[in-house]
Amino acid sequence: GRHNSEERNVVTGDNALTDADQNDGWRLLFDGSTLDGWATTGKPEGWAVDDGTIVCTSNGGGYLYTEEQLENYCLSIDFKIEPGCNSGIFFMWSDLTDPVNTGLEIQILDTYGPDRTDTHDCGAVYELVPPKKQTMRRAGEWNEVVLTFKGDDISLDMNGENIVEMDISLYTEPHKNLDGSRTKFTKAWAGLPRRGHIGLQDHGGKLWFKNIKLRSV
Repeated sequence: GRHNSEERNVVTGDNALTDADQNDGWRLLFDGSTLDGWATTGKPEGWAVDDGTIVCTSNGGGYLYTEEQLENYCLSIDFKIEPGCNSGIFFMWSDLTDPVNTGLEIQILDTYGPDRTDTHDCGAVYELVPPKKQTMRRAGEWNEVVLTFKGDDISLDMNGENIVEMDISLYTEPHKNLDGSRTKFTKAWAGLPRRGHIGLQDHGGKLWFKNIKLRSV
């Protein structure tokens, strides 16, 4: 039978925007079939598009990153990992030669389980802020991440639950976390540019990304 246009546009496939998404200002960063708008720090064959997903083949791909630099946005991205995979979603990454010290990282790691709430477990802002709870699904299942990053304020949801809140302005010293513990970072986050690339990391193991969309906030 016939559907009215409103019904037809509520549900879309992967890597597509609904009318509501478009009205809210969302745009796709991944078109579903090419890596247009993305570049890599490593071997091009380390990243591929397969069946509507960006796949990290763990073949020396380094980082895949947005050619444009962005600030004050909400980013929505889905990921799926193979068992044992280690990766990350980088943001605020201003110096392409130094992702670790100029880009904050949302840790992606195979740490399924309620007790995995350390600063190196999945969903943490790597080495800085642990997830309030572990909400990642088992390896092989899709996870939805929503990062809201405006000015100094970071809010991170995974699979529909808020897991991180962070104020970058509090991180005023290199090598130092808020509790005084030492970190590996050589720069003070508070003093770094907020505008930067969004990056996906090849750090061992295979994983997939899809439904990468962004809107200004």
